[in-house]
Amino acid sequence: MRATPALPDVLGLIAGNGRFPFLILEAARAEGLTVVVAAIKEETDEEMNAIAAADAKVRVHWLSLGELSRLIETFHREGVGRAVMAGQVKHKQIFSSIRPDWRLAKLLMSLRTRSTDMLLGAVAKVLGDEGIELISSTAFLEPLLATEGVMTERAPSVDERRNVEYGLTVAHGLSAFDIGQTVVIAAQACVAVEAMEGTDATIARAGELMRTLDEEASTLDRGLTVVKLPKPKQDMRFDVPVIGLRTIEAMEAAGATCLALEAERTLLFDKDTVIARANAAGIAMVALPRR
Repeated sequence: MRATPALPDVLGLIAGNGRFPFLILEAARAEGLTVVVAAIKEETDEEMNAIAAADAKVRVHWLSLGELSRLIETFHREGVGRAVMAGQVKHKQIFSSIRPDWRLAKLLMSLRTRSTDMLLGAVAKVLGDEGIELISSTAFLEPLLATEGVMTERAPSVDERRNVEYGLTVAHGLSAFDIGQTVVIAAQACVAVEAMEGTDATIARAGELMRTLDEEASTLDRGLTVVKLPKPKQDMRFDVPVIGLRTIEAMEAAGATCLALEAERTLLFDKDTVIARANAAGIAMVALPRR
């Protein structure tokens, strides 16, 4: 039983790692909302405590991965009727750090697969059944969504556009399997596909592979093109594609020269800094029309 009725001016924030949850928090505070943060011990930056200490309208509760019952109890007690997920939870955590409580264990046993979409979708349904609506993770950050067109000084070359087109074909084919959002292409050949390791590690792996090929006197074009896309039926409540400075730094280190993403369904953090760094590295960035 809820200790407090759901309150319209209270937002729940399920916070993973990175800057994403802090941007949501900043935007929600600007709208005058009270924010109840469910901070994941294995992921969330401890800076969250400092923000809560300075603002009485921010309340932080630290939970471990797997404590679904405690999450629900916390939100009920705080009067949370709607919540947002923001920030990455490393996929490998699902198979390592997680110690499911009885509610999450029951949910896991009911799933056909433990893909990201399947798991988070099931969690969203449980929250909904408990009177907690999970809303789009872009609800407070629409100005940060990428807009269609070339974003950098340099547009993709003819060869890079061919890589992008092939990357779209590969990404569309893989979307049904929910195994990642990023593919890395060179000379219209797939060099790397994202799995549990995340985008930056995928790019680094592609760069290392190309360096190995170079040592073997490969004739394959050295230039790498990164294509990062949402799934065709992307649930915008979670796992929304995000591009930030670290992505560009990973591309630069790997020798990647082009980045393609999808307009309107990809968040672009620190846009001016990201584009400036891409320009300095000679990387072309393009936001493709929404499919």
